[in-house]
Amino acid sequence: MASSIGNSDFPLFHTSLLPQEEMLEVKHTQKKLTIGIPKELSKFENRLALTPQGVELLAENGHTILFESGAGAPCNYTDQQFAESGASIVKSHDEVFECEILLKVSPLTPDEVSLVKKCQTIISLVQVQQQSRDCMLKLMAKKVNAIGFELIRDENRCYPVLRIMSEIEGYTSIMIASEYLSKAHNGKGVFLGGITGIAPAEVVILGAGMAGENAARAAIGLGATVKVFDNSFKSLRELELNIGQKVFTSVLSPKVLTKALKTAEVVIGNLRYLQSGIKYMVTEEQVMQMKPGSVLIDLSMGQGGCFETSMCTDFSHPVFKKHGVTHYCVPNVASHVSRTATIALSNIFSRIILDVAEAGSVDKIIKENPGISDGLYIYKGILTNHYMGELFSLPSKDIGLLMAAF
Repeated sequence: MASSIGNSDFPLFHTSLLPQEEMLEVKHTQKKLTIGIPKELSKFENRLALTPQGVELLAENGHTILFESGAGAPCNYTDQQFAESGASIVKSHDEVFECEILLKVSPLTPDEVSLVKKCQTIISLVQVQQQSRDCMLKLMAKKVNAIGFELIRDENRCYPVLRIMSEIEGYTSIMIASEYLSKAHNGKGVFLGGITGIAPAEVVILGAGMAGENAARAAIGLGATVKVFDNSFKSLRELELNIGQKVFTSVLSPKVLTKALKTAEVVIGNLRYLQSGIKYMVTEEQVMQMKPGSVLIDLSMGQGGCFETSMCTDFSHPVFKKHGVTHYCVPNVASHVSRTATIALSNIFSRIILDVAEAGSVDKIIKENPGISDGLYIYKGILTNHYMGELFSLPSKDIGLLMAAF
């Protein structure tokens, strides 16, 4: 029987059968890297780029990791755990920025941009909506390589970070909704699920993407009645196929949506790409018609939100009430379960760092791995993302042409 396991499942597969001389040559090309893990300064961010296990994997491969003291606290990891895994614990935020590769989750703040060193490689979220032209110009002047990890693709041309974070957000949104329906959080005391002899709670989900699909899966698992809206019939069809059962689905018809909102206990908003000129999908008038004590969770806050009544909140004050409806509008819902999200990110980033080391340089990994080059938005100080170029009125160049020139 032929094995279904691919070579990519075993990193040493390609070298294990080589003659000794060739194996020595492969090992010689691997570069030893210095990687900096700073504290996340954003009040919306509790995740970390690497777990102690991820650090241990990199340290065992000869790489040096500088870890800022206290950076692991938001996801309940201690400095001692990272030290025992091989990281060097440093007290200064500035010292971490001395590393060849800076690995973080949230985008660089303006103050952090000033700490970036010339020709440094930065791997973090880019979140274009939070960027400024001034920061872009400063990074370009320092001739950095900057990679937005939400833009990185895998061998299937999917976005692995967005996919796993959306999966986490979908499940977490239902957990949060259940919490705020309970009396423990001054909710109306409704169980988000089905109980014998009692009508199940209704959950309306806007957006049939990965987060919407997993929110639907979690709600159905609890026994709730689920209604999913999206403007893409193809996405609605795929959601049903992936869930494995029929659910109520509809295109975003205002009348049908308004009727569903009136009877819903929970509304999850996950519309990330709205039509041009539309700033939100649910109006304040529609929110006013929802049940008192119902819960609204906006997973689109990073893109401005999809409810007219949404206002950005943070983890210290995650909710507010408007028209009797509880609004949860934290931009980064995955940080609500920061340890789980950190493990997911570490699984991806540790592999990327090992691939960079195996290639021998960032230049080579960009040439050899089109998925990494997709995530690149600045190369040697040159803007390579055309969308960002148009947004900030900056010249941009195709990365393929640049790589041929360098």
